[in-house]
Amino acid sequence: MAAFPLPVLHTLSGDHTPDTPETEPIRMAVHEAGNGAGRPPVVLCHGFPELAYSWRHQLPALADAGFRAIAPDQRGYGGTSRPAPIEAYSLGHLCGDLADLLDALEIERAVFVGHDWGGFVAWAMPVLFPERCAGVVGVCTPYTPFPSTDFLRQMFGDDPEQMYMLWFQEPGVAESYLDPRARLVFEKLTVGGVDPAKLAAAGTERKAGSTFNPFLGLEDLPELGEPLLSEEELEVYASTFRRTGFRGGINWYRNIDRNLAEHPEVGSRPLDLPTLMICAEWDPALPPALAATMGERCGDLEMHTIAKAGHWVQQEYPEEVNDLLIDWLSRRFAG
Repeated sequence: MAAFPLPVLHTLSGDHTPDTPETEPIRMAVHEAGNGAGRPPVVLCHGFPELAYSWRHQLPALADAGFRAIAPDQRGYGGTSRPAPIEAYSLGHLCGDLADLLDALEIERAVFVGHDWGGFVAWAMPVLFPERCAGVVGVCTPYTPFPSTDFLRQMFGDDPEQMYMLWFQEPGVAESYLDPRARLVFEKLTVGGVDPAKLAAAGTERKAGSTFNPFLGLEDLPELGEPLLSEEELEVYASTFRRTGFRGGINWYRNIDRNLAEHPEVGSRPLDLPTLMICAEWDPALPPALAATMGERCGDLEMHTIAKAGHWVQQEYPEEVNDLLIDWLSRRFAG
């Protein structure tokens, strides 16, 4: 694998982000590879708890295939600014950052690729900034509205510890547990796909009324999947989150009800631009079934499922993800 390119810091204008009190201009750490003349650049949006580094297998592959690939540490993560106000992490801010980034890089339109939480941001781009979006790729994350906290309580009950997104809502609670355990988070959670039957036998399957909070009780979490990270890769994540803490990323979750109120059209408005959905067969957080109805909302959709892949599919099966991504990009955006 080619060396992951060093980041360049870009100061974003804030022209496309909502006004938030007590925030400085966002400085975004951006990793780039390739030039991609004649093709739209590809912006890779990571999820939680991840970094631009999560795309280390995709960035050089896209560049070698003739595309300009761009992977930012997004707001609250890694080398990018971490503003204090919780409301500074709304969907408007996260998508506005990407539009501002295109301005800073003098790019008119891009293809946005998103995994996990980054997938929700990528799918929101053609709704909030349609003129900046040439196409969208969801990796595990389908085009669907984000669940509200009321819905999550209906599914998992009123005890916030039973569901990680509810546990994340109270400021300071999750951070106080996760920040001292940065290395353990990635040791325990960044693992390969596990057969759902094995998960069921271990009592960790996702279902109504069950516990779905792998972030709490890490010491006692069963070791079910194969570790995906080398010692060097593990240290990149662990050292970064030891420095930054988890609060920035968790604040994304503290805006889910605000996002639904401010942007109810995201996840429901029909899309007519080229879209690709890459599912992971054994993803317990975002199973392929969640993408089953996407064809009703995406008029130009191609879908694939990677067999036996878990949630961290682009790190577990990088060649398969790269092949699907590059094949689709090459067909839909020929230079």
